[in-house]
Amino acid sequence: MSGLDTLRETMRRDRVFDFVARREPISSERLDTRHGPILYLESVTVSFDGFKALNDLTLYIDDGELRCIIGPNGAGKTTMMDVITGKTRPDEGTVFFGQNIDLTRLPEPEIAQAGIGRKFQKPTIFEQLSVFENLELAMATDKRVWPSLVMRLSSEQRDRIEEVLNTVGLHALIYERAGKLSHGQKQWLEIGMLLMQNPRLLLVDEPVAGMTHQEVEHTAELLTSLAGKHSVVVVEHDMEFVRSIARTVTVLHEGHVLAEGDMDEVQNDPKVVEVYLGS
Repeated sequence: MSGLDTLRETMRRDRVFDFVARREPISSERLDTRHGPILYLESVTVSFDGFKALNDLTLYIDDGELRCIIGPNGAGKTTMMDVITGKTRPDEGTVFFGQNIDLTRLPEPEIAQAGIGRKFQKPTIFEQLSVFENLELAMATDKRVWPSLVMRLSSEQRDRIEEVLNTVGLHALIYERAGKLSHGQKQWLEIGMLLMQNPRLLLVDEPVAGMTHQEVEHTAELLTSLAGKHSVVVVEHDMEFVRSIARTVTVLHEGHVLAEGDMDEVQNDPKVVEVYLGS
């Protein structure tokens, strides 16, 4: 199968990035963060067959903040991200992006277009394509198959790809086939693909699972560098990694916020020790 055929086949698969199917460029021009946080979750409840995955959850993320979310399995971390990205609709509560975008009223593609990007734990990249081609495909442009295949990059678009390559640390591997990258490099490539969409908010799920020590260090530097221009929410179990990047840590337990503060405050909270850190 040729590279072009592989691309066409990959784009027909059901579970790839939502941005592959988008027909309109991403726009976050409507986003209003002048008077408060970039993300509001207030009194959010989600039930599955009587089990409350989220139970009156209230959480605020400031514009440009890097926030770490921790908690035991079943605490509601994944459901929280599902609600933010529109995969799951809350039974109760409000979810706003900025002051004026009600995420509960938007489908998943429109939420992504509004400026929210999500990175899952397992990297989802196009392994038969080069690093450059992955970033090219992820660019915030018309994603219908034919325009994607015939599009010629402008100098500004090439500069943007170069910028992202430098940001994620993959410039030396620009023409390397993505499938040959290490696990950590694949994670950075996927983050780069999200950055090509110019998101205001990044949701990153367990980014350092399975990484080497050197890869963990680079990932910490990368996520820290993104904060400010982007708001970054990191869900992670590796407490050493969390300590290396976090200013504010939120602990979820049984679908609600159990504790919040800096790492020292959280680690010394008796409730947190009992339900999570002490296990």
